[in-house]
Amino acid sequence: MLKLMILFLPLLAILGWGGSTTTTMQAAERIEVHGHRGARALRPENTLPAFEYAIAAGVDVLELDLAVTKDNVLVVSHDPRMNAAFCEGPPNSTRIIREMTLSELHQWDCGRKKNPAFPKQVPVLGTRVPTLDDVLALAPQGKFHFNIETKISPEDPALTPSPEEFARLLADALTRHNLVDRAIVQSFDFRTLHAMKQLLPQVRLSALYSGMPRDFAKIAAEAGAGIISPQVQLVTPAAVRKAHTAGLVVVPWTANTPREWRKLIDAGVDAIITDDPAELIVFLKRRP
Repeated sequence: MLKLMILFLPLLAILGWGGSTTTTMQAAERIEVHGHRGARALRPENTLPAFEYAIAAGVDVLELDLAVTKDNVLVVSHDPRMNAAFCEGPPNSTRIIREMTLSELHQWDCGRKKNPAFPKQVPVLGTRVPTLDDVLALAPQGKFHFNIETKISPEDPALTPSPEEFARLLADALTRHNLVDRAIVQSFDFRTLHAMKQLLPQVRLSALYSGMPRDFAKIAAEAGAGIISPQVQLVTPAAVRKAHTAGLVVVPWTANTPREWRKLIDAGVDAIITDDPAELIVFLKRRP
């Protein structure tokens, strides 16, 4: 049987099975690396320098977050408010992205100060919050994919457009760049996932989850997603096996140490989201 699998691997690759597309990963027996916010352990998070670093390191997937400006431009930011810990803006400026035009947002420098949580991070002066278009324009630099999170919450409706509008803006961008087949759309707020499925039925969807332990398949079913992306602490071998039995792909977040990586590998996950993709890539190459 092993010899037959080896003989068929080239054919599987041609058919699109076992490549870096986060589909049926268990068939490939390969763990994908998702660069969290690019590579925030080494470069300012969610910026072009971080994404370019991750691409050069050889990531399979760029993980990123979306906010929306006052003039309805999709921009790449984890927080709906500019984080003063590592971004500097004009005095007396609002920090809320939804209250700023793109021009006003670009007055903020998010590369001048090092994030104190990441001692290896290298500042890059003059780094601005990129638009999603800026990041998608990196696609010709490799075969990597994009794991894009819609940062939206029903508890803070003023910070984003409606789920339907948010999904439409993202669907338009993916279509415009011809990257629908290289994208995953992920969210904790499943409203945007349901809206995206209506707009782009073929796009891969990922249900982000943190909280009390729950059945991964039930969470994914609520989201209409084929990928479950749980917080790393929730991952167990039994939970992963059950998810795989249900036909799901398991992509936990965010693991940054060899101890965490070993735990996830032993559990049988399909991909790992990490702040230090270069180190994880080296770690995976060295493992037996």
